Amino acid sequence: MKENKSYWVAFILVTSLFFLWGFAHNLDPILIPHLKKSFTLTTTQSTLIDSAVFIAYFLMALPAGFIMKKLGYKMGIIIGLLFFATGCFLFIPSANEQSYNYFLIALFIIACGLTILETAANPYAAALGDPSSATQRLNLAQSFNGLAAALAPVIGARLILTKGFTDAELNGMTEAARKIALAAEASSVKMPYTILGIVLLCIAVIFAFIHLPNMKEDETQSSGKNIFHAFKHRHLSWAVVAQFFYVGAQVSVFSLFILYATKSAGLTEIKAADYLGACGIAFLVGRFLGTFFMKYIRPERLLMLYSAVNILLCMVAIMATGMITVYAVVAICFFMSIMFPTIFSLGIKSLKGDTEYGSSLIIMSIVGGAILPRIFGYISDASNNIQLGYFVPLVCFMVTCFFGWKGYLVIENKNE
Repeated sequence: MKENKSYWVAFILVTSLFFLWGFAHNLDPILIPHLKKSFTLTTTQSTLIDSAVFIAYFLMALPAGFIMKKLGYKMGIIIGLLFFATGCFLFIPSANEQSYNYFLIALFIIACGLTILETAANPYAAALGDPSSATQRLNLAQSFNGLAAALAPVIGARLILTKGFTDAELNGMTEAARKIALAAEASSVKMPYTILGIVLLCIAVIFAFIHLPNMKEDETQSSGKNIFHAFKHRHLSWAVVAQFFYVGAQVSVFSLFILYATKSAGLTEIKAADYLGACGIAFLVGRFLGTFFMKYIRPERLLMLYSAVNILLCMVAIMATGMITVYAVVAICFFMSIMFPTIFSLGIKSLKGDTEYGSSLIIMSIVGGAILPRIFGYISDASNNIQLGYFVPLVCFMVTCFFGWKGYLVIENKNE
């Protein structure tokens, strides 16, 4: 009974991390149009925000895995929170200097912290209980990531976007006045990120003093030899590929939503941000319903079904006009909801001593969020039609559909 209580306390604390990094990620779609205007960027240049974030996942995933191996999950979480908070505080000098490059560095440091947190929290949440319900448990924890996706755009838009000037106002200013106005606009990010940084430091202190169950490896299984040994698991290799494409799709959909909705449906930025909040709500509801459906439908089958529906919805997002395009993307967010945790949990299934390395590899594959939105941006700029960018998520969902069909299968290695 005492052990079960300890597991629940640990699960609640770890679940709070899913909300926090979800909040940080879902402020990025607000930053993109905000900094695009502040620094007069193209769509492709504005996607460097995603690149800075998701390149960090690629570079830091292996070091994060080593941290888990050497120092344990608790210390990994604390280190991740400290990186996260440091990046938030760096928004202050970035805004003061009005430097796009400084903002990118701050986002990179935030993402280094998120990489460590996700490498620790995803397998830790999956391990806190009965292995047979690991996928459901991880989807439940990830549901609070969805809650953050619903709240962050609405809150962020009103803290950041409403402080800006219209294009007409900026065009009517002298060059000197325009520079001052854009500097003031860039400074609107300081307050929300400072508050977030303070909250993160407080949570790091709580984790430092709280007891967390130690998730030790089964003594009967051997520890993973190295990162290349982990790749011998075929289903893990496919999970890495599927997660690369899934995250690329998710980032393309969420981060470029405001730019997409203002073009495809003629919405204002604030109205588009509200619909982005609706995307987050759809994502949240999808997570909870997906967790429930997994009691009756195998996770891999649900993944395949949801991917197939999203392929069709991407076609609507490409070809339709007006508000139907916005509704199609909101629906895409609903059907994306289960994909990350489902791919993750299926990918680390039966890895035994290779679990930490496997977790690192799947987190590394999040670099898809740095690469694929750039392709989305290139297509949008080259065609002068942002809707055509949805060919990128369409291809991504084809890959996740295959993973749910066959790629997830665990094939035992006879030489183990």
